[in-house]
Amino acid sequence: MLDDTYRHKGMRKLLVSTLVDKGIKNPDVLRAIEKVPRHFFFEKAFLEHSYQDKAFPIGEGQTISQPYTVAFQTQLLAPKSGQKVLEIGTGSGYQAAILAELGVKLYTVEYNRNLYTRASQLLTQMGYNIRMYCGDGSLGLPVYAPFDKIIVTAGAPAVPKTLVDQLAVGGSLVIPVGDNEKQQMLRINKLDDNKISKESFQMFSFVPLLGKHGWK
Repeated sequence: MLDDTYRHKGMRKLLVSTLVDKGIKNPDVLRAIEKVPRHFFFEKAFLEHSYQDKAFPIGEGQTISQPYTVAFQTQLLAPKSGQKVLEIGTGSGYQAAILAELGVKLYTVEYNRNLYTRASQLLTQMGYNIRMYCGDGSLGLPVYAPFDKIIVTAGAPAVPKTLVDQLAVGGSLVIPVGDNEKQQMLRINKLDDNKISKESFQMFSFVPLLGKHGWK
């Protein structure tokens, strides 16, 4: 049973205060972080870890991202309610839940079958209407393109052209790019069919993006 108590809600309020202190300003993102029970994505024994601002292992060599990282990426993405958003790397499903709380029409792709199954069951149980797929996220979902926004939650060796091609004109792609240890957060803005702009932000450390246009 999914149980969200006053204690859990109090822990989330403290987490939001921490994120504000670290520079997260978008009120919609902060509201979503305060609303989504992050402890649902953890085993019960690890409750104390669920509202700390840190990444945590979820099995299959993957982690649930640090709340600051989720908030930072979501703030950069700046999705609006009703927009069509593609997430590459469902993982635990926590980032997907945050995006769903923002009212977007969300499509998400997970490479690992076990994580896909676990996340899809939990997100459905939580009442979210998210279109979930298991496959090579580095290829995107061309059949449903174009997307207003695309977010990649794994470190890529380069920006996959396939994802830029699937952006709508005026859309943005937020993606960490670098080596196996550190990646720089980038925001790619599609100005027209043949022109993009690129913005660079701080360094992060993500698990590797797997697939044809990721790490093999």
